[in-house]
Amino acid sequence: MKRSIHYLEYLYCHLLIVFLIGRIGFILNNRSIEHLSLLDGFGACWRGFVGHDLMVAALLLAVPWLVGLLALRRPQLSLRAWLTPYFILMGLVVSIIIVADAVMYEYWQFKLGMVVLSYASSPEGATNSVSLSYILVRVALFLLLALWTIVPCILLTPKRLEGGSFERLWMRNISIIWSFLLVSSFCFMHQGDVYGNPRKLLANHAAVNPVYAFAKSIDLTDNYGARYNLLSEADRADLFNGLYPEPADDIQDTLLTSSRPDVLVVFMEGFGSRFVKELGGLPDVAPGWSRLIPEGIFWQNYYSNSFRTDRGTVSAFSGWLSYTDIGLMNHAELHAALPSLARTLNREGYETGYLYGSAMTNMGKRQYLEDMDFQQLYDNTAFTAEEGSWGVPDSTALQKACELIADWEDGHHFLVAQTLSSHEPWDVPYHRLEDEKLNAFAYTDYSIACMIDTLKQLPQWDNLLVIMIPDHGFLYQQSYDDPGFFHAPMLWLGGAIRQPRKMDILMNQSDIAATLLSQMGISHNDYPWSRNVLSRTYTYPFVYCNYPAGMLFADSTGISIYDIDGDAVMTEQPADDGLRLLRAKAILQTSYDQLGEMPRSTRHALLPNEARSYGHKSTPLLPTRHALISRAPQ
Repeated sequence: MKRSIHYLEYLYCHLLIVFLIGRIGFILNNRSIEHLSLLDGFGACWRGFVGHDLMVAALLLAVPWLVGLLALRRPQLSLRAWLTPYFILMGLVVSIIIVADAVMYEYWQFKLGMVVLSYASSPEGATNSVSLSYILVRVALFLLLALWTIVPCILLTPKRLEGGSFERLWMRNISIIWSFLLVSSFCFMHQGDVYGNPRKLLANHAAVNPVYAFAKSIDLTDNYGARYNLLSEADRADLFNGLYPEPADDIQDTLLTSSRPDVLVVFMEGFGSRFVKELGGLPDVAPGWSRLIPEGIFWQNYYSNSFRTDRGTVSAFSGWLSYTDIGLMNHAELHAALPSLARTLNREGYETGYLYGSAMTNMGKRQYLEDMDFQQLYDNTAFTAEEGSWGVPDSTALQKACELIADWEDGHHFLVAQTLSSHEPWDVPYHRLEDEKLNAFAYTDYSIACMIDTLKQLPQWDNLLVIMIPDHGFLYQQSYDDPGFFHAPMLWLGGAIRQPRKMDILMNQSDIAATLLSQMGISHNDYPWSRNVLSRTYTYPFVYCNYPAGMLFADSTGISIYDIDGDAVMTEQPADDGLRLLRAKAILQTSYDQLGEMPRSTRHALLPNEARSYGHKSTPLLPTRHALISRAPQ
């Protein structure tokens, strides 16, 4: 009898234990990122229990509660038979979210959300990064947790409920409590409520219930423009005004000896400032960079836009901002609305190509490159060497780039050579450093330095501009609250540079297109998010970066990093009056407003004047030149 009356309480306690096991597993699996003290771990468990678990468990048991109310009125109804399919489905979903959250956090360091599904559509990226044993162990953990979740739920549920007056009274009292928990979960549960010390990122994320975090990220609509409403329209327009100047042909500094150099972009996998000594990174990882920096134009305050290759590719070669939860590379319906560095150079008579030593299947890479009008695509089929987990090693791929450049004769040429060896599973034909991750980055550095030495021997070197940039940073013994993740090296080399020098100006990855085109005397009117940082109109240098859980904003006053999901400031160096974060919010909101108004098509490219037509009718998203001059932030 008691078991029949109290089955909901038993199920409730069982789910709370499941969440506790998941939270402890999350902390233990990610202890290499940050080792939490016993007190920090207990604090995370307590905050998560009180702030999230109590209400999430109530939500998950809403169906058993409602079916139980029905079963009291129909004693012949088999409660366990009706609820078993639900328990199986719920157990599988909860278990896969808990395990995936703990596993993926090791690589991404933000809570599992819908953004993972965009990467799940290209599973080869994940399967190539880890071993089979790694995958099997995680699958086994998922199955064990699923069984532990499902079987007790079924056994704790009675076959039938008695329909006496006492049972009805008990269920009525339980219903009051359940209703309170459900209303509280919808009205009062927020991610940031379970945060403690903002510097304890792992402890804060451990406290967040993974089921809640994933459910919160679900957005089944296609209305990107309504994704973020952090500011009123008037405040958004006022804060945004003047941040992105109108294109200007003037340049204050001429860096090149030729307006039509051949261009090679070396697009380096994950090569952030963490690995470059001259940017405060680890010593002895990139001696090649250290040797080459004095020979070129070294941009010391350059920042990548985002955290993954698909985002960085669009920022670099379309001059476009990144988005927190949308990778434009994988959204072919939006490609026609994007500008393209390759397309612009094609119109100027350049032959354009993209070389990548693996299959161009991950995240819609080939479709994006084709839609951006890269004329020649070279993937793993262009090589005869034995491939590794991802593709051919960097030394082989970059040697192929040298061979292509050696064949350049008449005309102008633009080639992107993307590296890939500095990536999981860190399997490289090079053994200088004991740490396998650092060794992989050292191998990429060595391969690039060898390529540059080879190019110097070619006659094409005299008119060649080599731009070395990473696609994004890599979280090596750091987290997103460290500005060093987005801080990145950029070096311009080659016979086409006027003289070696160091550049201190703040700039984003998305600014490369406008800055390069301006140096070449080519219009960049159709690049609304790309700024010529050497123009007289670039009066307010700043950088804006983001990832699925947060964003960074830096200007001459300092750096601020903001956790969007938790509505919490993670880093302020130094503290300011909040203006940096307000401007970051204005950019985030404006970029999504514009995204929501971008036309969907497949191949038709926008004319330059069409690229600036999105936004609110009352206030232009991209300010006029007059507004810029009169209201540029100081």
